[in-house]
Amino acid sequence: MELDPVIHAQARLRVTVALSALPEGDSISFPRLQQLLDMTAGNLSTHLRKLEDAGYVAVTKTHERRTPVTYLELTAKGRLAFDEYTANLRELLGSGGEN
Repeated sequence: MELDPVIHAQARLRVTVALSALPEGDSISFPRLQQLLDMTAGNLSTHLRKLEDAGYVAVTKTHERRTPVTYLELTAKGRLAFDEYTANLRELLGSGGEN
């Protein structure tokens, strides 16, 4: 059993946890996620790109009035990957002392 390396990086795990807390189909704005995670825009963008490249996060760019806005949400593939990641982590933690 292997933990998903895309999710396992600390910053990407924090992003994935935050997005998984949203109801399926809901999204959050980039600035709001940045504020919640207390991350710089550049750092958050870098980790979102890796999650997006893996198909775990959907990025939607739009405009509200004349202001560009980016919304983020966990995809079905991302939710499945996160569920598998947490199940594998629980299994690893549960078998820690059974050698």
